[in-house]
Amino acid sequence: MKIYTKTGDKGQTSLFGGKRVPKYDLRVETYGTIDELNSFIGLLRSQNIKDADKHVLLAIQNQLFSIGSVIATEDISKLKIPLPSETTIKTLEKEMDNIDSGLAKQMNFVIPGGNQAIGYCHVCRSVCRRAERLIVKLADETKVDGIIIQYINRLSDYFFLFSRKITSDFNIPEAIWKPG
Repeated sequence: MKIYTKTGDKGQTSLFGGKRVPKYDLRVETYGTIDELNSFIGLLRSQNIKDADKHVLLAIQNQLFSIGSVIATEDISKLKIPLPSETTIKTLEKEMDNIDSGLAKQMNFVIPGGNQAIGYCHVCRSVCRRAERLIVKLADETKVDGIIIQYINRLSDYFFLFSRKITSDFNIPEAIWKPG
């Protein structure tokens, strides 16, 4: 089977279910941004970080594939892919609480950087925020389960905390924003 289909050569693509839409369609832009986030998480997971953290990131990547599939489908009643659940969100919150409990209290805004893994965390955080904005916009136009918005909102917070954890793990001083 060839990877190229030539069906998108005129600027259209198919949603799951077969409906053809322009490649700039909000639904396509939204799941494309989730895919972009997933790719950056793959880069982050390939860095020199703890295996337990890599395991968490892989679980997040799997969840994002499910979310992207749901967003790429107009009629999810025919889709057999589960949405994130309250348990999924609680697990992510517990992971964030565990990270936060080991960090110094944050008193200032942090400037992204320090090493490559920390930089990737901040890229993941900012792409996740963009995905959240697109999901909320899509939810204004069509039905999007609120649990997806909730999960993506928590996820951007996770990446911020994870950047601080890596900073701590590698004993790198945080760059603090100094206005002016």
